[in-house]
Amino acid sequence: MKKLILLSVITFFLGCKNTTDTSGKIRVVTTTTMLTDLVSEIGGDKVSLQGLMGAGVDPHLYKASEGDVTKLYEADIIIYGGLHLEGKLVDIFEKMEGKKNTVSLGDRLPKNELIPSEYFASNYDPHVWFNIQFFKQFAQIVTDELSKADAKNAEFYSENNSVYQKKLDALEAEIKAVIASLPEEKRILVTAHDAFNYFGKAYGFQVVGLQGISTATEAGVKDVQNLSEFIIQNNIKAVFVESSVPRRTIEALQQAVLSKHHNVAIGGSLYSDALGNPGTDEGTYIGMFKYNVNTIINALK
Repeated sequence: MKKLILLSVITFFLGCKNTTDTSGKIRVVTTTTMLTDLVSEIGGDKVSLQGLMGAGVDPHLYKASEGDVTKLYEADIIIYGGLHLEGKLVDIFEKMEGKKNTVSLGDRLPKNELIPSEYFASNYDPHVWFNIQFFKQFAQIVTDELSKADAKNAEFYSENNSVYQKKLDALEAEIKAVIASLPEEKRILVTAHDAFNYFGKAYGFQVVGLQGISTATEAGVKDVQNLSEFIIQNNIKAVFVESSVPRRTIEALQQAVLSKHHNVAIGGSLYSDALGNPGTDEGTYIGMFKYNVNTIINALK
């Protein structure tokens, strides 16, 4: 019923004329914290930016409120992850297509470079931001979209993109150097859910998630037992919780391993589907990536 009400509200809004932003800035609404940070880097003070999701919020399970619908209606550009990442918002975005400038970043990546997934309607793993090269492409797409919508500030957006692209190149060089300090046989990453497959593919890790790609799927007893055997067989030192996924699944996995007289530590909490708190290093994409890599390497050495 709530879903029908929200869709009715959207239909009403789309039939009305947009309100005017008195600041004169282009109005952008983003979904995840990663995208909010990205648009902030490119748009700077030339955009009026609102992010729907905050730190620790799981985009797989996020449902729009009436306040969110108002923000989306009033936006000049809506930027979201796509590839069915924001699964419960898909109906809203589809309703707005053709009437709003909706930008699905993941769907603009080359399909032959994506990882197939049977768990999403898009049939691809949507956690593409864990490949820095993909995030660089996102930055260029955002730059192009802002420049089209706000041509008078196109040079500003282009200059910010150039600076940010260099920061992302430096980030990738730094994390590759850190990863190189971990022997290849120890590069096995066990996490709460399969958010890190692009990270593994790009930077040489075998990745195993307890819950699968979507947090909407629950891990069963058999999943825990099978993964505990895998951890013992491969002598894995640590497993990881995630900031947007309840700790209990990984804690249950740790207990299953301990019950078989093998020690495994919880190596720390990784940022997967959301950044850290605003104002912290981990509240930025670059800071989050550095934190994750350092946490992984330090725990697995």
